[in-house]
Amino acid sequence: MTRIIFITLCFTLSLSPLHAQIADTATYLDSVKHELTIKWPANRLINVVFHGHSVPAGFFRTPDVHTLQAYPHLTLVALKEKYPFAVVNTIVTAIGGEQSEKGASRFEKEVMTHQPDVLFIDYALNDGGLGLERAKKAWEAMIEQALARNIKVILLTPTPNQSVDILDDTTPLAQHADQIRKLAAKYHIGLVDSYFAFQALAKNGAAIADFMSQVNHPNEKGHQVVTNLIMKWF
Repeated sequence: MTRIIFITLCFTLSLSPLHAQIADTATYLDSVKHELTIKWPANRLINVVFHGHSVPAGFFRTPDVHTLQAYPHLTLVALKEKYPFAVVNTIVTAIGGEQSEKGASRFEKEVMTHQPDVLFIDYALNDGGLGLERAKKAWEAMIEQALARNIKVILLTPTPNQSVDILDDTTPLAQHADQIRKLAAKYHIGLVDSYFAFQALAKNGAAIADFMSQVNHPNEKGHQVVTNLIMKWF
């Protein structure tokens, strides 16, 4: 069995009015968590889909793809440890180098076809070239298509890019992270605030390079940080 090492993040997320509108980790996936506990023969297949760019696709040091060490697979391992009776798939529809407009353009054909029970969206690292407004429209299009089918949606803020000062809240990457938080609040959906978690690690003296395989791709330790945040929803 794969051994999962959990990293404890020592920070507190203040309950601002913004975060009060984001879905509650304790209750948002109640229906899915119930389904995950049902035993055969009454259980059914649960699909958890990860849509985005190179990070959920598993790219470490390009062109190496480490599927089994990336957060979608680590999440599957953690889900199976927590829910041993569940029949659950983690499905990756992420493409390296893609931004959210491209992801939105193939969303119906390549994501919705999997009939997700839970959908994670992670595009911010590659959305800098789009700017905030174009990225917002693309994210909203995907969110609204999923919610129209009663799919549980959880957005991810970006993992680090070492060419950007993660403690500077005025950078374009930080602004995209903030926009994602606002989208989660607007639609009352889930949020995995990876950017905030890595900021907290940096503020507590951790070297971000220790969590990275190259300038903009996490290593397994970095992916485990994201996995730990994802598992709070389950």
